[in-house]
Amino acid sequence: MRTKIIAGNWKMNNDIPQTIELINGLKTALAAQTVKATVIICPPYTSLGVAQQLIAGSVIKLGAQDVSLYDSGAYTGEISVAMLKSVGCSYIIVGHSERRQYHHESNEVINQKAKKVLAGGLLPIICVGETLDEREKNITNDVLTTQVKGCLAGLPAADVEKSIVAYEPVWAIGTGKTASKEQAEEAHRVIRSVITGLYSNETAEKVVIQYGGSVKADNAKELLSQPNIDGALVGGACLKADSFTAIITAA
Repeated sequence: MRTKIIAGNWKMNNDIPQTIELINGLKTALAAQTVKATVIICPPYTSLGVAQQLIAGSVIKLGAQDVSLYDSGAYTGEISVAMLKSVGCSYIIVGHSERRQYHHESNEVINQKAKKVLAGGLLPIICVGETLDEREKNITNDVLTTQVKGCLAGLPAADVEKSIVAYEPVWAIGTGKTASKEQAEEAHRVIRSVITGLYSNETAEKVVIQYGGSVKADNAKELLSQPNIDGALVGGACLKADSFTAIITAA
């Protein structure tokens, strides 16, 4: 039985005072219930240190939004796996659609980052998903197949089994649009099928596949009830303690 994993990607939001307020509100809300899902927050780099201190002793895990391909050296503005590990991160998002779109990250780059994360003893959240144009051309399955194969290339089954894959339909991120539960489930089924073909059914059944496309408190339960949807990579709704808590509760 796969554990539901709910991760909040803060993106470029929240300074230090806002980070403190949000985490304290989230801790208070979660303390009032039995949390069965794994809960991850991914603040900006500048908030990771204070976040790590605030979540100590709580059910909340810490993640980062991206990582460098390099271990150290003359790479101004880059942050390495070792640096993120030292500040308390357990997870790192790689290949988010915004990194693909604005920073032109390829499947090969994302694959290299995933390998760096795993080699450093952390766990990657590997993002895949189609654009609106690709969906309208009815090539969603082809796009997902290419992305999954490219992002997992060369990874042994043991590493894949502990990695997280996040399906994020690009057309549903920040647009207010959400894939129907049927659309989301079908995409997740395709992803799991590709992993089965690359490895085995046993490996595919162990991989947590999150949905990430305008997940909100009012649609989380419906999405998370699907057999192949194992959690959510939450954007805007994770920036308020009450809405993020409602999604965690739904899991």
